[in-house]
Amino acid sequence: MSNEKRNVIVGQSGGPTAAINSSLAGVYRTARDRGYKKVYGMEHGIQGLLEGRYIDLSEHIQTGLDEELLKRTPSAYLGTCRFKLPEIRDNQELYDKIFAKLDELEIDCFIYIGGNDSMDTIKKLYDYSILNGSNIRFVGCPKTIDNDLAHTDHTPGYGSAAKYIGTSIKEIIRDSWALEVEKGQVIVVEIMGRNAGWLTGAAVLAKGEDCGGPDAIYLPELPFDVNDFIAKCKNLLSKKRSVVIAVSEGIHTADGKYISELGEGSEGYVDAFGHKQLTGTARYLCSVIASEIGCKTRAIEFSTLQRAASHSASRVDILEAYEIGGAALKAADEGDSGKMVVFTRLSDDPYQCGTEVKDVHKIANDERMVPREWITEDGTYVTDEFVTYVRPLIQGDVNPIMVDGIPRHLYKTGYQHMG
Repeated sequence: MSNEKRNVIVGQSGGPTAAINSSLAGVYRTARDRGYKKVYGMEHGIQGLLEGRYIDLSEHIQTGLDEELLKRTPSAYLGTCRFKLPEIRDNQELYDKIFAKLDELEIDCFIYIGGNDSMDTIKKLYDYSILNGSNIRFVGCPKTIDNDLAHTDHTPGYGSAAKYIGTSIKEIIRDSWALEVEKGQVIVVEIMGRNAGWLTGAAVLAKGEDCGGPDAIYLPELPFDVNDFIAKCKNLLSKKRSVVIAVSEGIHTADGKYISELGEGSEGYVDAFGHKQLTGTARYLCSVIASEIGCKTRAIEFSTLQRAASHSASRVDILEAYEIGGAALKAADEGDSGKMVVFTRLSDDPYQCGTEVKDVHKIANDERMVPREWITEDGTYVTDEFVTYVRPLIQGDVNPIMVDGIPRHLYKTGYQHMG
């Protein structure tokens, strides 16, 4: 292969975050600074590439203001997908098609911004490149509010989601005390997290000098007992008139059944990776409490709000997302392939974090859980160690660029089909 630099292609995959576009901006700026001719963006990830859907990012990011807007724009600017690549042995023709498209575009570096399933894509594409002797470099850039990628201290997107969760829980607690309710009330807040409780644990951030924080926090790392939950609520209501509890959408019984599956009409959507959509956990628990205790209840689901709230983004998160996007392109440019860029924490106070690359085979399809020692013995709260870990990630603010009182975002008008 010639030493002349050719082109880069980048895609976004999985659930969006408030910081994923900052990583895209980091990839784009670093590629331009390092002399690549074109930076293509896959529309809706690898699935879009297979359909010939991609754009030349230089036609959409033309000024420094565009880059700043992109950093502050939630969701995925390029669009994402949940497309599971088959095993190479099961569909080599599909891989032939992908690599033919990459060769047609004269791609040197393939950067994929995503979580566990996206790193599985990088792993498989890299493995195929070894089999067919391709010189294309494949590097993963981490992204997930779930914060469950292995071998990295944390993932971009998590800090902003944690900041939103801590802020919103505090506001809910404040609101709950405004009106005294006969027999009291229980508010259950459902937070994303299928198997890992990093997001739900962030509810503890509401706790401070001016707020006692949530009354209980339930993570999916430990089995959940509905009867114990009822007893906990009764005990809390004997001491106070308003109770606020944070639960993960993925809490489950000892035999592995999701609490969300206990309610009526729990059959739901299943994605390409076999992940069942989890919703209704808070609603079910509120119905149980209302029936057993007879108090007022309220179920609140943050749902997509926790990953889309760019107006509440953490400055640390946005800056690190940009940094790691650039680091991913730099790693590919310097010859790394089959790798993911990770964060390595150097210190908590003052907070310092660096980047390095790790073998994606050790990361893909693995999940990093909240350590047991960071959960209280009775399983109803998180410890000070959890707070020490998460607090540095939510620091600082990123002011939106406001137009007529509303944040301005960078957007594309429609999609282009380029071959």
